[in-house]
Amino acid sequence: MNHPSPFLAELRRPLPADLGAALKARFGDRFSVAQAVRDHHGRDESPFPATPPEAVVFAHTTEEAAQVVALCGEHRYPLIAYGAGSSLEGHLLAIQGGVTLDLSQMNRVLSVNADDLTVTVQAGVLRKQLNEHLKSTGLFFPIDPGADASIGGMCATRASGTNAVRYGTMRENVLSLTVVTADGKVIRTAGRAKKSSAGYDLTRLFIGSEGTLGVITEITLKLYPVPEAMSAAVVSFPSMAQAVRTVIQTIQLGVPVARSEYLCEHSIRAINAHSHTTMREAPTLFFEFHGTEASAREQAELVQAIASEQGGQDFEWASRPEDRTRMWNARHNAYFACLQVRPGCRAISTDTCVPISRLADSIAGARRILDTAKFPTMILGHVGDGNFHAVLLIDPDDPKEMEEAERLNDEIVRLALSMDGTCTGEHGIGLHKMGFLVEEVGEDAIDLMRRIKRSFDPDNILNPGKIFRI
Repeated sequence: MNHPSPFLAELRRPLPADLGAALKARFGDRFSVAQAVRDHHGRDESPFPATPPEAVVFAHTTEEAAQVVALCGEHRYPLIAYGAGSSLEGHLLAIQGGVTLDLSQMNRVLSVNADDLTVTVQAGVLRKQLNEHLKSTGLFFPIDPGADASIGGMCATRASGTNAVRYGTMRENVLSLTVVTADGKVIRTAGRAKKSSAGYDLTRLFIGSEGTLGVITEITLKLYPVPEAMSAAVVSFPSMAQAVRTVIQTIQLGVPVARSEYLCEHSIRAINAHSHTTMREAPTLFFEFHGTEASAREQAELVQAIASEQGGQDFEWASRPEDRTRMWNARHNAYFACLQVRPGCRAISTDTCVPISRLADSIAGARRILDTAKFPTMILGHVGDGNFHAVLLIDPDDPKEMEEAERLNDEIVRLALSMDGTCTGEHGIGLHKMGFLVEEVGEDAIDLMRRIKRSFDPDNILNPGKIFRI
């Protein structure tokens, strides 16, 4: 693995004294150079070693965020935006030193426009917090990456999750952004209209930019009515191929499933131990259906028939809210359940995505690759849109295991690329996947990205060293 410290350690810069004094004077106790605070902001869920910033500032408003960016800009000093710290590819690590701008206290829901099915929030609002706020409106926000991530972070990484097969990703569900640019100016990328043909689509340019083009401080999102009926089902299969064929046939028939999740037998074993469930330890699909009572039942019956033709067994239905919640909590906790299989381990997680017609080949190939590992591995993911995760549990103190895990990860990603897929369906590039991005899109496309970066951020202060090297 190319850890950040070897290739960028010499670029770390101490905090300029006058910048620190200016931030302290403006923000008081919301400016910190305490080691514990810095350490907290120097790690995420990636396998990289902790790389703390030189200082942390907590902003409450867009105007305050703009002041921090402007001050860092004057000193040409790195700045990293921070939300909930749940990213998986080293996005938050201060590999060149710098100031972390913590947006977690920018956590207000600014306006709910129920008639227009939109909501505007500050960047630090958490996913679960937003849906709790929306309960009385009969509306909800469907993007569900599993972790209780911040909405700003979900925009920055173009997150998706379990509901993406029906509702899309953050790319499809963000109408407008308020962004602080590298020179400290505040722009709004669009209004609240459902569509626009006005100029360049700046909203989509910032979505997935991982904090390298601007700092997202406010977001206007699409909302959806809470379905009249929701039902869920768990079904196990004799083989992975039969489970995946069920998913492919379901999608190709146009069944509008809301969620379609695959978990291998190793994942189910981990979940049973962690969540005290008793599911059959076999390749398993989790489904959820949204609609009217009649349509949700019709979807479920059709999928059950497809699954039965593929050898599906032990169908377990969950129509009561508490049963659905228990089932999906078990799925969302799968990552942490896997970690418990090997206490003290770190997880390297891939998130390849392929065209749905190549899904079975991609998962089967990944399984063959993982079967050579000397440590525990699992496969799970959002197969309804061709996206799955391979989880590799390694001893972080064993360089040989780290090297082997990276080799296996490389093979899985290159297999997906050979099938016209992508190296990342939802986690983003960060530090970990910069080499894969070059293989996926080519040097000319990377050069165009570099030119966009230089145009937006000529001094390279915004989350430097991520996505590609300059």
